[in-house]
Amino acid sequence: MTIRIGNAPCSWGVEFANDPRNPAWETVLSQCAEAGYKGIELGPVGFMPEDPAILSDALAKNDLELIGGVVFRAFHDPDQWDDVRDGAVRTCRALTAHGARHLVLIDSISPRRAPTAGRASEAAQMDAAEWKAFVDRIRTVAKMGAEEYGLTVGMHAHAAGFIDFEPELECLLNEVDEGILKICFDTGHHSYAGFDPVAFMRRHIGRISYMHFKDIDPKVKADAIANRTGFYDACGQGIFCNLGEGDVDFPAVRQVLLDAGFEGWCTVEQDCDPAGDPSPVDDAAANRAYLESIGFN
Repeated sequence: MTIRIGNAPCSWGVEFANDPRNPAWETVLSQCAEAGYKGIELGPVGFMPEDPAILSDALAKNDLELIGGVVFRAFHDPDQWDDVRDGAVRTCRALTAHGARHLVLIDSISPRRAPTAGRASEAAQMDAAEWKAFVDRIRTVAKMGAEEYGLTVGMHAHAAGFIDFEPELECLLNEVDEGILKICFDTGHHSYAGFDPVAFMRRHIGRISYMHFKDIDPKVKADAIANRTGFYDACGQGIFCNLGEGDVDFPAVRQVLLDAGFEGWCTVEQDCDPAGDPSPVDDAAANRAYLESIGFN
């Protein structure tokens, strides 16, 4: 089994390319390498240079490989379709320019869903027509990424979006052909949603093409759910703790991957407030050390 461990700009608080609180992209690359990683995600398109020559030189300087990129946009909102397509096309071009493989699709946070993150029984649901159009938009981007750009496309469930809870993800997977859409499985978001990430992995490991490693502080999660805390406020409160300190059973995650002969990248994502974490590089290094301690090289 060959598993490689990467990290992502969200571990430095980079969620949106135009957030003035973001660290410099050069800092993220250098600190990722300093913390012991050999790969990194693109982050929100526009955060890193879209000129391939500039980014290629910076990746080489830091001995980093570009792993993939995320389209974190409002697939749920038909009025935002042009924005979704713009982000998808730009991300696909950036990935192919650097030989990266993984295109990750995430339905961004919806005001209709934000108050019920972690509460499957209370969450607003789309009607049949909305759901069909929503799935069609996801299918269209997945087909483009897979067939036009040759990427491996994975759907990523995310708190407070319309692909959040396990039944929604499974319903989507049943409706979109596996040839164009696989799973980017995030351990932390699955726990945040109130489901067992290891059990899901055991059922669906054959469709999981890419992993995001994230842990959840159970006390912060319980408080956030009880208080209906917004997703980004929960991030600022530390809901995504260092790996090994939360409720995700990472030795069991590793065993599922090992048993399945999984090969490829697993990327650490410790979403944080860009103004609130004084030392993301220290957290990144601690997460790398923890994964080594349980057998990830």
